[in-house]
Amino acid sequence: MAEVKHDIDFVEVKAEDIVGDRAQGWSMFTKATTWGIGAVIVLLLFLHSCFG
Repeated sequence: MAEVKHDIDFVEVKAEDIVGDRAQGWSMFTKATTWGIGAVIVLLLFLHSCFG
């Protein structure tokens, strides 16, 4: 069986990079949550106006 040589380049990870990634992820999560809650409210108001 042939051997495969792997070259792995390690890059220094800085705390600012980690904090930036987590801040961006949190921002996207809160934006999606806000839009999701808004969509549910609009849907419930629509259902209430049609069937309520």
